[in-house]
Amino acid sequence: MAYAQTNSKGVTYFLHSRETTLKGGRKQTIYFFSKEVKDGALDNVPAGYVVAETKNGLPVLKKG
Repeated sequence: MAYAQTNSKGVTYFLHSRETTLKGGRKQTIYFFSKEVKDGALDNVPAGYVVAETKNGLPVLKKG
Protein backbone atom coordinates (compact mmCIF):
# COMPACT_ATOMS: atom_id res chain seq x y z
CA MET A 1 0.00 0.00 0.00
CA ALA A 2 1.43 3.37 -1.04
CA TYR A 3 2.08 6.02 1.61
CA ALA A 4 -0.80 8.53 1.51
CA GLN A 5 -0.80 12.10 2.82
CA THR A 6 -3.97 14.19 2.98
CA ASN A 7 -3.32 17.92 2.88
CA SER A 8 -5.19 20.72 4.68
CA LYS A 9 -7.56 21.04 1.71
CA GLY A 10 -8.60 17.39 1.95
CA VAL A 11 -6.74 16.21 -1.19
CA THR A 12 -4.85 12.91 -0.89
CA TYR A 13 -1.38 12.51 -2.42
CA PHE A 14 0.79 9.38 -2.70
CA LEU A 15 4.57 9.26 -2.21
CA HIS A 16 6.79 8.05 -5.09
CA SER A 17 10.50 7.83 -5.84
CA ARG A 18 12.51 7.69 -9.02
CA GLU A 19 16.24 7.38 -9.71
CA THR A 20 17.53 9.96 -12.16
CA THR A 21 20.94 10.60 -13.71
CA LEU A 22 22.39 14.08 -13.34
CA LYS A 23 24.49 15.86 -16.00
CA GLY A 24 27.75 14.73 -14.41
CA GLY A 25 26.65 11.10 -14.56
CA ARG A 26 25.86 10.85 -10.85
CA LYS A 27 22.64 9.03 -9.93
CA GLN A 28 20.22 10.61 -7.47
CA THR A 29 16.92 9.46 -6.03
CA ILE A 30 14.12 12.01 -6.20
CA TYR A 31 10.94 11.86 -4.12
CA PHE A 32 7.62 13.34 -5.19
CA PHE A 33 3.90 13.21 -4.43
CA SER A 34 1.21 12.39 -6.97
CA LYS A 35 -2.59 12.27 -6.81
CA GLU A 36 -2.53 8.75 -8.33
CA VAL A 37 -0.57 5.62 -7.42
CA LYS A 38 1.99 4.93 -10.18
CA ASP A 39 5.18 2.92 -10.63
CA GLY A 40 7.69 3.71 -7.91
CA ALA A 41 5.15 4.20 -5.11
CA LEU A 42 6.67 3.94 -1.62
CA ASP A 43 5.10 2.32 1.44
CA ASN A 44 6.82 4.60 3.99
CA VAL A 45 8.57 7.95 4.27
CA PRO A 46 12.34 7.41 3.78
CA ALA A 47 14.49 7.50 6.93
CA GLY A 48 15.68 10.99 7.77
CA TYR A 49 12.78 12.76 6.01
CA VAL A 50 9.55 14.34 7.25
CA VAL A 51 6.47 15.41 5.32
CA ALA A 52 5.69 19.13 5.21
CA GLU A 53 3.12 21.15 3.30
CA THR A 54 3.73 24.20 1.12
CA LYS A 55 1.50 27.24 1.42
CA ASN A 56 -0.28 26.00 -1.74
CA GLY A 57 -1.19 22.74 0.00
CA LEU A 58 1.30 20.49 -1.82
CA PRO A 59 3.08 17.92 0.37
CA VAL A 60 6.88 17.83 0.15
CA LEU A 61 9.64 15.85 1.83
CA LYS A 62 12.16 17.70 3.99
CA LYS A 63 15.25 16.35 5.69
CA GLY A 64 14.73 16.39 9.36
